[in-house]
Amino acid sequence: MRHGFIKVAAVTPVIKVADTKHNCMEIKNRMLLAANEGAKIIVFPELCLTAYTCQDLFFQDTLLDAAKESLCELIEASSSIDALIFVGLPLEVGGKLYNVAAVMNRGTLLAFVPKKNIPNYGEFYEMRHFEPFQMQTQEVVFDGIKVPMGTDLLFSCKAIEGLNVACEICEDLWAPQTPSTNHALAGATVIVNLSASNEVIGKDSYREDLVKMTCARLMCGYIYACAGEGESTQDLVFAGHSLIGENGRILAKSRQYCAETLVSDLDIERIRSERRRNNIFSTNPQNYQVIPFNLGKKDIKLCREFPKAPFVPGDPMQKQRRCEEILSIQAHGLKKRLEHTNSKTVILGLSGGLDSTLALLVAVRAFDLLKLPREGIMAITMPCFGTTSRTYQNAIKLSKVLGVHLTEINIMQSVKLHLQDIEHDLLLHDITYENAQARERTQVLMDLANKYQGFVIGTGDLSELALGWATYNGDHMSMYAVNVGVPKTLVRHLVQYVADDTNDETLQNILSDVLDTPVSPELLPPIDGDISQKTEDLVGPYELHDFFLYYMMRFHYPPDKIYRIACKTFQGMYTNEEIKKWIQIFYQRFFSQQFKRSCLPDGPKVGTVAVSPRGDLRMPSDACARIWLEQLVDLN
Repeated sequence: MRHGFIKVAAVTPVIKVADTKHNCMEIKNRMLLAANEGAKIIVFPELCLTAYTCQDLFFQDTLLDAAKESLCELIEASSSIDALIFVGLPLEVGGKLYNVAAVMNRGTLLAFVPKKNIPNYGEFYEMRHFEPFQMQTQEVVFDGIKVPMGTDLLFSCKAIEGLNVACEICEDLWAPQTPSTNHALAGATVIVNLSASNEVIGKDSYREDLVKMTCARLMCGYIYACAGEGESTQDLVFAGHSLIGENGRILAKSRQYCAETLVSDLDIERIRSERRRNNIFSTNPQNYQVIPFNLGKKDIKLCREFPKAPFVPGDPMQKQRRCEEILSIQAHGLKKRLEHTNSKTVILGLSGGLDSTLALLVAVRAFDLLKLPREGIMAITMPCFGTTSRTYQNAIKLSKVLGVHLTEINIMQSVKLHLQDIEHDLLLHDITYENAQARERTQVLMDLANKYQGFVIGTGDLSELALGWATYNGDHMSMYAVNVGVPKTLVRHLVQYVADDTNDETLQNILSDVLDTPVSPELLPPIDGDISQKTEDLVGPYELHDFFLYYMMRFHYPPDKIYRIACKTFQGMYTNEEIKKWIQIFYQRFFSQQFKRSCLPDGPKVGTVAVSPRGDLRMPSDACARIWLEQLVDLN
């Protein structure tokens, strides 16, 4: 349970209609199976002790009494299981029949949670048998013991901070006013749903959307256990479509018609972090009865997957839509700036690398939106000590095929003269040697902007800003930075999207070569004509840094937790030692380079992670990284 991870299960048992003995044995076996897989919250479907489809057999005392006897067996069986368990059954209270969830923990019956919204439309006629629960929480006697029964119950774990569980039943999720809304506002971080939802055409996707949107809106984990095999097929079919969601994402879903035990890991720390950063989400357990339960603190082996590129959608169609959306945000941001300044000219340093290529593509879009001639885009290529023929030629070809104005200004002599002026040895290829080139290029761009009454477009990306991989008052500075919200791993996909989308074969070939070129600032002389200075050899792989950045900024994970999930995610690609090395560098650079981010030029936010000092990141430039780095010292 380290780092807030808890394994949970949604179980679809193979039942028999009205055969409580068979169902009890099946549920016991499935309880043990889920517990053996490490599940600490185990949820079974609605009315699973009897079957949902018993119809008028629910009026029979024989069935109701048998369900009670079976529940007693399950309570006893739960004594050997370290989990919070929810099982559905019919229960008579005060002469009325209720559809309830029995809640058990380590051999103790904690409570009954009744169904609040009883459907009586279409194929459903539950009000023929069951009473909707509209009362305050009350005490009921079961097997000689008083337990609470109500919908306003919160099950709070003593061992795991923030693990508060609440329950609703099937139709409750589909209702206009769901109990889960009140549960979440009372502090529930996990909602469980015992369901018997039948299948009709298209219902599975609608059901999945309901769970996804509910756990997104309520910022919670959601465990949906659905009835399946064994239910009567007299008029309906049940497929056992169980789901586990968290914060708008479906972590796991069962195969339909398979009666599976669905297991995944919920991240309670992530849920709490989401709620902390959202100032309109406030919790108040007033009017709720809080019922404590116990779980052991045994650590779990993670089974949930973390995408290697969290900024990039895994689904190809979604990735295409995302790329188009981002390019539109960038282009419309620049369009507004052009309109506001009444500018017909922009100045852009074009190196032939990935970032400046994306910035040029965005500038072309913005000019096309305004129906301005592309010749107003002044692409400036400025060869110097590290420029290779490959990037130089790509800059020229790209300008030509896109129809923008290209100017070449060789800055080699200017930089040499400057280094002589400050008495710097030209053979000493240190940081001064490198940054002199970056600052000379920026000076040229700024002066051209004055000369042509335009403004400079910045090309640096989000990942470079996070690492401080920019020359202060060099490429760090511009008048509008179009890539400031785009991480390096996403820059590549945006350029690839344009290459795939174009009908111009020449442009496609140029962009493909840009994509194949190693990322480099090209500030050191080439070796045999090839790039000698590869950024990822110096600061580390961008796929790792973007992974670190996403989980640190988006969910505020601590360093040891990011390290843990990175080791799992990149197993076989990087050793644990390599990941530890690069995550230490990430934190060192992120803290030490904040002063560069404190004075960033304007630029559009495109995703949930941004580092603008006027937006998402208000961080002192002299904050100390010590306590973050200390978490990484003893990791292995």
